[in-house]
Amino acid sequence: MDAATTQRSGTRRRKLFGTDGIRGKANSPPMTAGVGLRLGQAAGLLFKRTAKRGHRPLVVIGKDTRLSGYMIEPALTAGFVSVGLDVILVGPLPTPAIAMLTRSMRADLGVMVSASHNGFEDNGIKLFGPDGWKLSDEMELEIEAMMDDSALPDRLADPRDLGRARRIEDAAGRYIETAKASFPRGLTLDGLKVVIDCANGAAYRVAPTVLAELGAEVVRLGVSPDGFNINEGCGSTRPETMRSAVLEHRAQLGIALDGDADRLILADETGAVIDGDQLLALIAARWAEEGKLAGGGVVATVMSNMGLERFLAARGLTLHRTQVGDRYVAELMRAKGFNVGGEQSGHMILSDFATTGDGLIAALQALAAVVASGRPASEVCRQFTPLPQRLRNVRFQGASPLAAAPVREAIADAEAALARTGRLLIRKSGTEPVIRVMAEGEDESLVARVVDELAAVIERHASAAAAAE
Repeated sequence: MDAATTQRSGTRRRKLFGTDGIRGKANSPPMTAGVGLRLGQAAGLLFKRTAKRGHRPLVVIGKDTRLSGYMIEPALTAGFVSVGLDVILVGPLPTPAIAMLTRSMRADLGVMVSASHNGFEDNGIKLFGPDGWKLSDEMELEIEAMMDDSALPDRLADPRDLGRARRIEDAAGRYIETAKASFPRGLTLDGLKVVIDCANGAAYRVAPTVLAELGAEVVRLGVSPDGFNINEGCGSTRPETMRSAVLEHRAQLGIALDGDADRLILADETGAVIDGDQLLALIAARWAEEGKLAGGGVVATVMSNMGLERFLAARGLTLHRTQVGDRYVAELMRAKGFNVGGEQSGHMILSDFATTGDGLIAALQALAAVVASGRPASEVCRQFTPLPQRLRNVRFQGASPLAAAPVREAIADAEAALARTGRLLIRKSGTEPVIRVMAEGEDESLVARVVDELAAVIERHASAAAAAE
């Protein structure tokens, strides 16, 4: 099961916050202006309580390019201002830029309004502490409790103590320079043609600029947001657009970001996709050789391929797994002293440079490896042969079907079938009503059969349950 439905602190269950903040359909609970207002008030009061005496807390708010950002951003702003916090608005910028700005501007809180890779109909809210890391489960639970408190309106600031809000114009430039500084000194992208697909999202200005200023010839895709086209037929969840452009323009590498640019998918010069597992292997091996890898390994999630684990083990490195969600990867990295972590889906956390997933900075590390080696990306970025892996998503309505007896029996049968040669992973998504069924192992046909049969059982039960409601 997923953290949003099973994780507890004491006896409270997480109601609003999932694996990546609050997310939902725009203008429907919980993604309404009213929720944004109360969230701003509750989070503002929490951080105001811990602020130094005489210090007025500061919040940095960014967003992606969704139309509903025009609703959520001012609602959050009103909430923070109403309890006495000052707000800095930076407009559309990547999620990692908000984390970076929160630290560099000595703000008390950072907020990103984005639903990441989801369509424009959805939106979300992610919170960062003053250190630029995502808030802990405990802090999110405390914010939820304060939002439910009927006395919240009684804790608003006096008229003289209201906060102020202002926009700054140089935020994008600050992030551009930070991203460029992550690229190794002495190397440039001169002579390389790079395709960048910004998913019509938050990085549509900054990502092409960084690549061009490092010397690349840049083919730009997904850089014309209109409020509705974020992630539509483009970006890291639709890499076919980027792959086709790589082949058409004969580029050396393609980069596809998602709507808030905290994750990426690459394609080499042949158009072959390079996922997060391959990037983890590339960066870990390269940094280990250079003596820069901390912790003697990397952190990934239960979704990462067993081939990655074998690749690292052959080099004396370890793979430490967490539940799905880059926040849990980041928490383990901090706790155990690792500086490389990520997810197969493309979230890459390189804590030497960023405190959250940063698709652009991760892409620059891959480009650096290509430039330094003088070899094509197809040779440099494909570090291991993955074990056969199959993933099916089953949508459902209402209660999760995983508790039903027929489903539990089918799961037990599938686990038994894979016991010797592979593994099975069943989880409920933390961002949408979907059950993810994943299996991997040595026998590709067995993996495919197990996943298809199990997904069919879950789908039948979910359909029957929905019809009965």
